[in-house]
Amino acid sequence: MNRTAKITLEDGTIYSGVSFGYECNAGGEIVFNTGMTGYVETLSDPSYRGQILVLTYPLIGNYGVPAETLHTGLPHPYESPAMQIQGLIVSRYEDKYSHFAAEKSLREWLVESKVPAIMRVDTRSLTKRIREKGTMISEISIEGVSVHKEDVDMRRVVSLVSKSGIYEYNGDRSMGKRVMLIDCGVKHNIIRSLLKRGVDIVRVPYDFDFSSDDMDCSGILISNGPGDPKDLPQLVKNISFAIKNKKAVFGICLGHQLIALATDGDTYKMRYGHRSQNQPVKSVIENQSFITSQNHGYAVRRDRLPKDFFEWFINVNDETNEGIRHKRLRVMSVQFHPEAFPGPVDAGVLFDEFVDML
Repeated sequence: MNRTAKITLEDGTIYSGVSFGYECNAGGEIVFNTGMTGYVETLSDPSYRGQILVLTYPLIGNYGVPAETLHTGLPHPYESPAMQIQGLIVSRYEDKYSHFAAEKSLREWLVESKVPAIMRVDTRSLTKRIREKGTMISEISIEGVSVHKEDVDMRRVVSLVSKSGIYEYNGDRSMGKRVMLIDCGVKHNIIRSLLKRGVDIVRVPYDFDFSSDDMDCSGILISNGPGDPKDLPQLVKNISFAIKNKKAVFGICLGHQLIALATDGDTYKMRYGHRSQNQPVKSVIENQSFITSQNHGYAVRRDRLPKDFFEWFINVNDETNEGIRHKRLRVMSVQFHPEAFPGPVDAGVLFDEFVDML
């Protein structure tokens, strides 16, 4: 700890700081999150795989990191079994934590996870730079350290976060509703949100051919995940098949983008994306607004919405698309995270709507 370190951006800009995580160098796409809390949930979110994350809130680490198994009655904060980021950049890190559920410091978790981190960085200036120039490939380097963390091939990043094999979770069997969950890097709270509503779940990997075997499921949920949706052409074909066969389909985040591609819509890479817990979205249909949790760098083109779909939600800040819905079939998708965690639970009602469609 306390070695000098720096983050070098693709445009040549350098920001200096001090190392406080695992001592290795690392490269990846640099992005920022403006949330004021929830760093445990954020760092374990599979949608951040392969990215260097800047946390804009100026105080990080003050409530530590909880045990992997909680006995407090609190919801479990981990959104996957491991830390997913390539590296972490913060302004101020607090090693002395205070929280009744904390088991270790953030620094200890970073070291265990072999993730480098830099503190005492001017994150305000860095974030403004990313907003001006857009998301860039960047490099963390620590003075006197030659070890380099393995780079992530973002063209196949989903294969790194999608769990291989088939797993079943039992809800309320009396409901008789069973959902196939396509795991593109699913957040655990999506699973919790479905089980809370009594449905059974069969979780399959992203490359499972559900066009030939739907496991006798009432509907399909396509999860969040990292990377460019256009790097998953076979999954796009499988989704197209399911929709043509009139399955109930719900897409979240990456799942939303994949549904758009599967129905002849289009997606694009955003300048710097949406990553926070306070993104306002508006339902075009109900004229109702929600505050939502988001984490994505790609979006669905509003000028290329799929045929027979209507726009469901838009982002109040920049008017990007946040959701689509089929005019006749049981197909809907949203760009934001209705399971939140961290974030507001305003949009949790969408899980109820999906269960009602089954």
